[in-house]
Order: sequence, then C-alpha cells, then structure tokens
Amino acid sequence: MTTRQDCVVRDRHDPLAPLREQFHLPDGVIYLDGNSLGVRPKATTERMQQVLHDEWGTDLIRSWNTAGWIHLPQRVGNKIARLVGAGENELVVADSTSVNLYKVLSAAARIQRERDPQRRAILSERSNFPTDLYIAESLCKELGWTLRLLEADEVESHLGPEVAVLMLTQVNYRTGRMFDMARLTAAAHAAGVLAVWDLCHSAGAVPVDLKGADADFAIGCGYKYLNGGPGAPAFVWVHPRHADAFSQPLSGWMGHAAPFEFIPHYQPAPGIARYLCGTPPILSMAALECGVDTVLAAEAHGGMAALRAKSVELTELFAQLVEERCAGHGLSVVSPRDAAQRGSQVCLTRSEGGYAIVQALIARGVIGDFRAGDSQMPDILRFGFTPLYTRYVDVWDAVEHLREVMESGEWQRPEFNRRHAVT
Repeated sequence: MTTRQDCVVRDRHDPLAPLREQFHLPDGVIYLDGNSLGVRPKATTERMQQVLHDEWGTDLIRSWNTAGWIHLPQRVGNKIARLVGAGENELVVADSTSVNLYKVLSAAARIQRERDPQRRAILSERSNFPTDLYIAESLCKELGWTLRLLEADEVESHLGPEVAVLMLTQVNYRTGRMFDMARLTAAAHAAGVLAVWDLCHSAGAVPVDLKGADADFAIGCGYKYLNGGPGAPAFVWVHPRHADAFSQPLSGWMGHAAPFEFIPHYQPAPGIARYLCGTPPILSMAALECGVDTVLAAEAHGGMAALRAKSVELTELFAQLVEERCAGHGLSVVSPRDAAQRGSQVCLTRSEGGYAIVQALIARGVIGDFRAGDSQMPDILRFGFTPLYTRYVDVWDAVEHLREVMESGEWQRPEFNRRHAVT
C-alpha cells in the first residue's frame, strides 16, 4: 500500500517539480480543480502591470502597433498550436468557446450542404458539455436539421448517411473519459462525416495531434489547463483544407481581409484569420499568453509526453487511494481505469451527499467541484490533476481529508448542504 512518505519521495525525484514554481499557490490549499480554472502564473501579475501601466497607460492607442496588440490572436494562437498538433498560422485566439463552436459548426454545415444536401444531422454524445449541445441545438433549429444524442459507445456505429457533422469533446467533462480522436475521425471521414472536436478538457493536459488525427475543426478554452485566468479567450482551429472554403457566419471586422481600409462590404481574410470577429480583448489575451507559456515551459522537461506520464500517475494514484482508504463509504470511481481512455481528472459518485462532501473538502482546503446529475446520469464529485503544479503528496493528503470527511460524517453538517450559485 502506498504511504505518504512514498509520495514525498516521488515528488523529490519528479523531473517536472521545478515547474510548480511558476505558480502562485495559496498556503494550506490542495488545488484539484485546474480542469475548471487553472492556477494563476506568477508571471501574469508583472505582465498585467506592464500592459496596464506602460502599454495602455503610457503608449495608449499606439500600442496596437508598438506593443503588437494587433498580432496577439495569431501570436498566442501559434503557441497553443504547438500543444495541440496544429501548424503555424492555423490557429487563432478569439471570442469564447461557445462562439467559436458556432463558427465552426456553421462552416462544417455549409460544406456538407454543398457536398450532400441529404445530410441534415449533427451527432454528439448525450453527456457532452451542455453549452456545446445548446449551440448545436440552436444551429439545428436555424437550419432545420436534427441534433442526435447517443451514449459514448453508440456514437461510432451511428455515423450514417444522414449525419453531416460529428461533434465531440475529446475528454468528457463529467467522467474524464477520453475519446480516440484519430480513430473516430477516421470513422467519420469513412462515412462522409466532418469531425469537430472540443479540446477544453484536453489542451495542455493530454497530448493532442489535430493534424495527425486529420480532424476538420477544433475549438477550446484558455482558462482551464492553459492557466489563462477566469473568462480567458478561447481558440479555434480549422484544417487548412477547409480554411478558405467558406466565410464563418460572424463576419466581424477583425476577420476582414483589410480591416483598416474600412470598406462597406465584407471580404474574408485568407486562412484562419477569417475566424476572427471583434476587437481582441488585450488584457485577457496578455494573461492567457502567460498561462500558455507555463505549459510550454514543460518542453525543457520532456514536453507533453512528460506531462501526460505524470498525469496518468497522479490520476491512477488518486483512484487507487480512494478505493483503498475510503472503502465502505459508498464512493465509486466512474472515470475509466484504463489510462488510455482517461483524461487528467478522476470523478467519483455516491448515491447521496455528493455536493456536501465536496463543500466539506473545500472547507478543509481541498478544492474540487461538483456536477449535478439527472435521471440518466449520477451526481459527480470531480477532481482535476494539473501535472505542472499538482504533487503526489497532494494526492495522498486529499484522499486522507476525504477519508476523514466520510468517517466523521462532517459532510452532513447544514452549512455544507446549502447550495451556492456556483457548484
């Protein structure tokens, strides 16, 4: 059985341990929620002061040129591209995940309507992230199409002649289950279907190879494993074979071929630049760049392969310790035990008290989160593991707190059962 001292030794010999120093981590907190909001990089504070004081405060509007503000979407996009297997100038930072998903789903739909008008369905997983389903549902209503939702294991076998687009999140937000992007994309293409991938729970946490998988479109957020801060801008990638096929539906001035000519009619920029829309949020993009740099710093320590190896070890250790040390308390691991099918999170379920258990842990300084279920899905206690700053001893201590919460019954206290606005 693993001991706390075993974890201390593993931390001492961890080649990624120096990367933890990049972050501001509050004393007395074990942070296992990087899959919802990444920790603040130390460099972000100085960078934001520079933007506020020098670039905005002193140079004012000149900074669009002198500080290169106008190029931030492409500059940060090229950095993210290195983490997700995209090429130079194929990915840009813009807008939110939901807005970018609307753009790429619309573009995919237009491509398919020209190829085969009989394809009038978007296929997705029933437990996909709700906002993705909402956006797809809205587009389907607009087009007169159908949104088909299936269980994860049913998706591949239903790529029929009526399906136009397959829309999946690579790592499921509820269970941590990870799809085989290359295999499912190949299956989609064999059936004449375009593949759209959401990378919100994988970019910066697990190896992603968009070009290698031959994906068609991808989107993702900047505030989870990329450590860009709350509400950080999202990113969008389009395979070069599709980039000039159609104008995306939100034809804002930043996606124009010549935005500063101020002509009255829209002319889309070439390539991925046409997926820009409005004026870039410079403060947020500057913060996001600091966050992306923390992930790129791992390149000197083995890169995404090393991050993935540690992620697998952390998640496996957590699941193992929960089963060993919390046995008899009704907790079940619902994330896949096969590492090849698991992202960088472990999710637990219990027939009752899930929300209160998470709140009791938070009161002890162990921060995870809770996702409510319904008649088809159980409540989820969710814990994310960011290899850049999560230690093995953090995992051991978190499970020890969980054991104490369960054995003491403190989760039943009234204050832990009062719902907050954000769970």
